[in-house]
Amino acid sequence: MNTFELMALPYAPEALEPVISRETIGFHHGKHLASYVNNLKALLPGSGFEEATLEEIVCKSAGGILNNAGQILNHELYFGQFAAPKANNAPTGVLAEAITEAFGSFEAFKEEFQKKGATLFGSGWVWLSADKDGKLVVTQEANAANPVQKGLKPLLTFDVWEHAYYLDYQNRRPDHLAALWQIVDWNVVAQRYEQK
Repeated sequence: MNTFELMALPYAPEALEPVISRETIGFHHGKHLASYVNNLKALLPGSGFEEATLEEIVCKSAGGILNNAGQILNHELYFGQFAAPKANNAPTGVLAEAITEAFGSFEAFKEEFQKKGATLFGSGWVWLSADKDGKLVVTQEANAANPVQKGLKPLLTFDVWEHAYYLDYQNRRPDHLAALWQIVDWNVVAQRYEQK
């Protein structure tokens, strides 16, 4: 049987400051994500998903199993894509070319991504994903949904659940989204794209 565990962060809890505070990381990773992991472990026995991967569970389950598995998958992609803040942070190489081809420019992509994140009603995620041909798309996914459910390869995500930003930004979701570009590790996103 799969025993899903809380992922280890690939950086120190304070490494993303001032964009995301150590306190937010403590609650978001150490409490919210940990509870999704514990909930899924409790729900798996007898579910028929004991040997399934997270992606398989997200694509084939429903209800509480889907909600918790989806949030684990989403958060592992989210926490795994960041690094210490960097000025003028932008993708390079093949990924940069694909972004320009799909959106016209990196700036136009950022504008669309932030707008979709700011206008998603309620809780959820905004995603950059690749389709089976490598074409890039931006989608809004509510609650625990993930682009894998649509046959897409998730590359980059910003979490717009309030617990992701409320301690640092209160109700200023657009400010939070705009700040996150400083901490995106484009090498990680490019690796995800090249593994399509």
